[in-house]
Amino acid sequence: MATAASPTTIHPTALVDEGAQLGEGCRVWHWVHISGGARIGAGCSFGQNVFVGNDVAIGNNVKIQNNVSVYDAVTLEDDVFCGPSMVFTNVFNPRSAVVRKAEYRRTLVQRGATLGANCTIVCGSTVGEYAFVGAGAVVSRDVKPYALMVGVPARQIGWMSRHGERLALPVSAPAGQGVEASCPATGERYRLDGTELSCLD
Repeated sequence: MATAASPTTIHPTALVDEGAQLGEGCRVWHWVHISGGARIGAGCSFGQNVFVGNDVAIGNNVKIQNNVSVYDAVTLEDDVFCGPSMVFTNVFNPRSAVVRKAEYRRTLVQRGATLGANCTIVCGSTVGEYAFVGAGAVVSRDVKPYALMVGVPARQIGWMSRHGERLALPVSAPAGQGVEASCPATGERYRLDGTELSCLD
């Protein structure tokens, strides 16, 4: 039997501009500002001091922790996690005296990816599905699906399962001689061939 969706709750201190689209069951906490052009799916959570720009698309079940600004030209697909105080950008070479609003570079964070606390995603990058960016890392290029990224600049040190568990795999395997591993939490099986990881289940 279908159950009724929970209502969206908006804290009295939050500002949701007219025109903003929020799906059912969203939670908007203290001092959040959601701009009028934002398109947001169902079941999302916006922690204290979050800002969401106009040209932003957010999928379902996205969790954005405290002190995150999701600027114009950012897209977050379903089930993305944005850790506390992580940073998006939309201009590659900003100058206060030079207007570059026509030069925004788009950022895409694909389904299920995790962006750790205090990490930075430089604009123009795509973070692949279920990738995991560690706390404090600086991502300045595309990230492969399932990749585990750490450091400044961010480098890949391994692979993560959809459940968020590190897989017992090297960063790469000889092409045509793939190796396999299972998620220690769920048992889902993964295969690494070259530098591409796929889920077999």
